[in-house]
Amino acid sequence: MNNPYLEFVESIEDVLQRAKAIEPSNEATVAPVSGSKVLIFSPHPDDECVTGLLPLRLMREAGKHIINVPVTFGSNVERQAERSEELEAACGYLGWDIERVGEGFEPLDTDDIVEVLKKHDPDCVFMPHEDDWNSRHVATHHRVVGALQKMDDSFSCKVVETEFWKPMHSPNLMIEGNAEVVADLVAATALHVGEVARNPYHLRLPAWMQDNVRRGAEIVGGQGGSAPSFSFATLYRLRMWKDGQLQDCLDGGLPIPMDAKELKEVF
Repeated sequence: MNNPYLEFVESIEDVLQRAKAIEPSNEATVAPVSGSKVLIFSPHPDDECVTGLLPLRLMREAGKHIINVPVTFGSNVERQAERSEELEAACGYLGWDIERVGEGFEPLDTDDIVEVLKKHDPDCVFMPHEDDWNSRHVATHHRVVGALQKMDDSFSCKVVETEFWKPMHSPNLMIEGNAEVVADLVAATALHVGEVARNPYHLRLPAWMQDNVRRGAEIVGGQGGSAPSFSFATLYRLRMWKDGQLQDCLDGGLPIPMDAKELKEVF
């Protein structure tokens, strides 16, 4: 049978195999100077890259100061020092700062996160959604929420929930990434050398983002709606922390294309 899509599928397979031979680059990016801070509470080193499409666009298009806060350095004690070095390289590549709490590798607790929030007074925080399967992701969600509950009632910020291991039921943002942005995230993820050596998930990041377009077209855009022309996207849920609780701040779902005015309007 002459299948017209065979060459298309084979080309994907071929590119994936050839990409395994690419050597990562650790050339650092100079971050823009801005007083407007965004904190990423990442359960492990590498999560900041995997879910980092929106933070990267916020830095490049809105001048936000992105600060990654590693909540843990993984459960493998022998790898923690290496993972810390890999995190420095990855965040340096993207132009992000890192907020370390303490000198060791102990996981952050709720009080640690409270101190980080008080220190930086962020406009926006990122955290995994509450059902993101992996136990460290779920724990990170609850610790960040617990820390927000301990903040003064006058404190407010935008809260963006991320997904990776398990899709969330009600994302309300679909953020487009062009080839350049996605390639930068792949390159940064590749700098988590020890992790991608056992599982080259950095090379599958574009495919995951393609599938997000399929899902987001209807989950974010509306059931039965037409899909946008995005090639790549990441899904998020945006809410507002205000008056001691999470509150909705969007009417329905919002797809945000590259270089769209809505990014600055929403954030």
